[in-house]
Amino acid sequence: MAQETIRTHRYHAEATVLHGDLYHPLVQEIKPQTNVKLAEGGGYLSEHAEPYRLEGVISFEKAYTQVAGNPDSKPGHGWSTLATSVVEKLNILEVVTADRVVGQIATDHPLEGYVPTVHFLGTRFENLRIAGHPVNIDIYPDPGFLGERPANDGAYTRHPGLLKRLEEQFERIRKSDKVPDAIVQRYNGVSSTSDGIETIECSLVN
Repeated sequence: MAQETIRTHRYHAEATVLHGDLYHPLVQEIKPQTNVKLAEGGGYLSEHAEPYRLEGVISFEKAYTQVAGNPDSKPGHGWSTLATSVVEKLNILEVVTADRVVGQIATDHPLEGYVPTVHFLGTRFENLRIAGHPVNIDIYPDPGFLGERPANDGAYTRHPGLLKRLEEQFERIRKSDKVPDAIVQRYNGVSSTSDGIETIECSLVN
């Protein structure tokens, strides 16, 4: 008699509101702010930050992160994961400002197969301004730039629909005369794959 296989799931989610390296106008590492990482067993974690200021370069008044992983309550669904980063009253060199910036990614891993459905539902910029001028950003609507989950457990990085959207986006960036050369070089072709690691750099802005 064949033994029944019970499927399990290990969650993975991590969120940080600010992290990086500055080279101008000063050289300094920005250590991860309000970093949270979900345990493999799932659950919920959240962390709030105090007002932050790095000299006169970068500041924000409030920020928080949260991660969550739970079995999906919808019939026929498997496991859901959510990671959110929120920054309020962001100010970069008195040039780039925003009342609120939200980065959010949600995944739904199916009961059959291994490739999840991916959403960026809450991602948005509120009152983003550059040098005082309002900037309206059109984020791709759900299901977003990635599109629907690839059939037959295929990889997103090899999905014909996504690759076509990537080519169109890269071409628009390369043809623009308002994009700095350093940025254009980052979009001179679709990222290659090596050692089983596949990456794609793109924008969620339509």
